[in-house]
Amino acid sequence: MSLLDDYDALLFDLDGTIYRGEEVVPGADRAVEAAHAAGTKVRFVTNNASRGPDEVASHLTRIGVRAVPAEVSTSAQAAASVLAGKLLPNTTVLVVGSAALVHEVEIRGLTATRTHSDDVQAVVQGLSKDTGWRDLAEACVAIRAGALWVACNVDPTLPTERGPLPGNGSLVTALRAATSSEPVIAGKPATPLLDEAQKSADARNPLVIGDRLDTDIAGAVAAGMDSLLVLTGVATAQDLLDAPEDMRPTFVAHDVEAVAEDGVRLAGDDWQATVREALARLGLEHEVA
Repeated sequence: MSLLDDYDALLFDLDGTIYRGEEVVPGADRAVEAAHAAGTKVRFVTNNASRGPDEVASHLTRIGVRAVPAEVSTSAQAAASVLAGKLLPNTTVLVVGSAALVHEVEIRGLTATRTHSDDVQAVVQGLSKDTGWRDLAEACVAIRAGALWVACNVDPTLPTERGPLPGNGSLVTALRAATSSEPVIAGKPATPLLDEAQKSADARNPLVIGDRLDTDIAGAVAAGMDSLLVLTGVATAQDLLDAPEDMRPTFVAHDVEAVAEDGVRLAGDDWQATVREALARLGLEHEVA
């Protein structure tokens, strides 16, 4: 028996889980292949709204992980779905973000613009490395005028080969300060992105897999989904031991290749004791105080 026998879809985080920049996390390609071979649906779920599903799938394929655009779920898609659920068709939405975000807004029957006018009824904000002061100023005017504000995600930093750089959350913080408003959030740890990924996979019992407690695992808990924490990215064994109740995964593993195994389940009334026992099974008991 393995986790592939218990779940009908695997919702993989990307950075720190499947890859690190241009490098595949060891075993990630084999994990994805094992899922395909078992007939388990795969979704690559990313908070990064700057790239479309075709770009993400192309990147994965280039580094050796088999993927097609239909297997990619982005926070841009989730944000556009949130907008479509709250607005009438053809409503004008001011986009602060990439061309991929504009595309997601438009394919849902909404009208995208880059400048404020009386027609603007909503603002959607996602990461773009080209966003500048004028873009934020247009959004500020719209939000202050009462426009619905949806943020693709609020990750404060973006991991890069140069280290953490400002992420969408840092720019969201600027608009929070300028407008005294709060956005509706689409990406993890909010539930719209994971809900969209589950719907896309037509899954009844998905497993969320990620390396971050505060986004991947917290999102799974909020969405009522089981989760697997992998220790190939941000979270450490000590972080797991110290995790609050709303950031506690169902399973823990060294890496995503564990999906082909019977997972190390974190079950027990005493969290500290449960985690220490699990880490001992993984040979990581020396990594916690």
